[in-house]
Amino acid sequence: MLRYRKIGGGLVALALLTGLVAATPASADPSAALASNVLTYPTAGGTAVAANDVIQASLKTGTNATFYNSTSGTTGIKCAASSFSAKVLTNPTAPGTATESLTAQSFGTCTTNVFGTTGVQSIALNNLPYATSVTSAGVVTISGTTAAPVQSTVVLNSLLGAITCVYRTSTNSLTGTAANATNSITFTNQPFTKFSGPSLCFGTAYFSATYSPVRDSTKGNAAVYVN
Repeated sequence: MLRYRKIGGGLVALALLTGLVAATPASADPSAALASNVLTYPTAGGTAVAANDVIQASLKTGTNATFYNSTSGTTGIKCAASSFSAKVLTNPTAPGTATESLTAQSFGTCTTNVFGTTGVQSIALNNLPYATSVTSAGVVTISGTTAAPVQSTVVLNSLLGAITCVYRTSTNSLTGTAANATNSITFTNQPFTKFSGPSLCFGTAYFSATYSPVRDSTKGNAAVYVN
């Protein structure tokens, strides 16, 4: 009986120890302290991108930004140069959603094959800045407001002179995808609907572009990753 009691006491002590370990707060887990933020540099799971850092990117080498009249066609406008700049506002622990302000986006070296047009004077994204979010799943969303909608103005040369086409998105937003494998953000067939302009301006312009590499210009152009 004495031997049985000693063994039983050992089991009780072990049970109490096990209970104490199980009751340890999750924050004491070493892996919790190593949790990454949504946006990091210069590697995935690396250093958190700080608020007010500026993120920039230009078109992936060898690609164009395009505004075509259908999702599968090649009639419209293509630009060999385009870039964007955004300021980071918040960057929480992953998984989560980081927020940014898109402050600039430009297009250049553009050509057109739209019937009746002879060239592209300019393409501008209006009403900047736009609210931007990036989720841990890699979903990038650019959003306008009622007072400042997502809008693009395209000025084309034509046989009858310059024409101005103004386009807006029906959802007041654009959606893209961030990919760590290529350090890129891609927009595919994002529809802009004609808001104003003559008949030479087609009714819907589908915007596609891939920006890579995405870098934190505040941190020496270190590559930015999504976690």
